[in-house]
Amino acid sequence: MRKDKRDFVNKVYSVKKRLLAMYKEANAGHIACSLSCAEILTFLTFFWMDDPDTLILSKGHAAAALYAVLCEAGLITEDDIKTFYKEGTYLGAHPPVRKIRGIPFATGSLGHGLPISAGRAFASKLKKENRLFFCVTSDGELDEGSTWEAALFISHHRLTNLIWMIDRNHIQGFGRTEDVMALEPLDVKLKAFRFHVIKADGHSYDSLLAAKLECLSNNGTSETPNVIICETIKGHGVSFMENTVDWHYLPMDDGQYKKALDELDAWREQQ
Repeated sequence: MRKDKRDFVNKVYSVKKRLLAMYKEANAGHIACSLSCAEILTFLTFFWMDDPDTLILSKGHAAAALYAVLCEAGLITEDDIKTFYKEGTYLGAHPPVRKIRGIPFATGSLGHGLPISAGRAFASKLKKENRLFFCVTSDGELDEGSTWEAALFISHHRLTNLIWMIDRNHIQGFGRTEDVMALEPLDVKLKAFRFHVIKADGHSYDSLLAAKLECLSNNGTSETPNVIICETIKGHGVSFMENTVDWHYLPMDDGQYKKALDELDAWREQQ
């Protein structure tokens, strides 16, 4: 295995092991939505972003995945992680504001992350800054009108300094996205909004790397902004959580936690 891919696998393993422990200790839900975007957040943080760049996790209910990644990056301590969900913590169910350097804005009420990212990217473009903004949204929050208004703004102002990542796991809080409010053909809709649309496997290092290289190529030849539709599996890596609505909410018991860790260990061995 190449060193870069091995580093990615090891970091994802560490991130997922940490977030599973956080959820178990807190006896809290939202585990599956954190597992679906863990690779995306890991790739962005360690294999794409530079120091001036900014990441906004719009799907704030997956906060544990973000906290785990920031801990891996040294922006949150292990002692901080132990306070997750506890009295007086700043590591709550949704990302806090003005508490952690790697979290520029509080999110969680869906449909806010992309508009915030668009505004910050527009301001940065006016200042002629050399930096990128990354926004990770869920697919469920594509039901929000504010998301599409932001998409129009990004396209109109040709904000190629903003990379929009969609965690396309096909499940939202009330059911499968195509049953709640159908999104397909999503790529066609985004192209109609004048985005350069890239599709990627959101759990694959090679696929995410190819998407990154395509974004860089597009930015070098076009003023069309980029969106990456990351095909993912809700609850990825834990068999009894995968592709279920229930694990958007459920906490783990001791047996389920052990099985999740065992499957995570097996996943790393198979890579």
